Amino acid sequence: MLKAVTHIRRELKGTKTKRSKRGRPTKEEKAIIRKNERLDAKIKALFDNRFLFVQKELSSAERKTLHEITKGFPKLRKLREMVEDVYRLYDRRCNSATALAKLQKLRKRLRRFKWLSEVLKKLESSTVDRSLVFLDDKKLPSTSNAVERGNRRFRKMQKTVYRVRTIDRIRERIALDMVRDARLPSRRQTMRALQIARMTRLHQLC
Repeated sequence: MLKAVTHIRRELKGTKTKRSKRGRPTKEEKAIIRKNERLDAKIKALFDNRFLFVQKELSSAERKTLHEITKGFPKLRKLREMVEDVYRLYDRRCNSATALAKLQKLRKRLRRFKWLSEVLKKLESSTVDRSLVFLDDKKLPSTSNAVERGNRRFRKMQKTVYRVRTIDRIRERIALDMVRDARLPSRRQTMRALQIARMTRLHQLC
């Protein structure tokens, strides 16, 4: 998405007109300078507010800003519409079948805009279809943050525990981590009870 915005900014930069000579500008050159200043302001506004094209929720003020900076750029407005359509695919109120039907309609619509189909080519990937499976199970998280967090913890542990290298040891360690995570709420409750008991004992001694 951001690459598409960058492409528009570069196109704007390419439309700037250079002055033919130095010295006091003529009337025509003053018009060129004013035009270049407007283009610079537009390029700066697109750069400073580029996050508005990919942000999921926009406030009324942010939508107003987005409307102002995209004046004269129907491509950018169409891009933002596509982004909102992609976010709607992952709405928890839908199931995977409904989301896949929406995805097929989005792909057909996308093929009508060649420049967008090049930017959003990842929407044609089969991984997008598989990413919608979580909608059928309300217990599944919408991101893989928990898995990635577990992987980082495991890799960090591998650096200090050298014996966890074979497949059997890795499986045992993962099973141990899963048991530890399952018992985490009760372990926290026990630790909290011990802390309260310790503080009560200290107050009694004082």
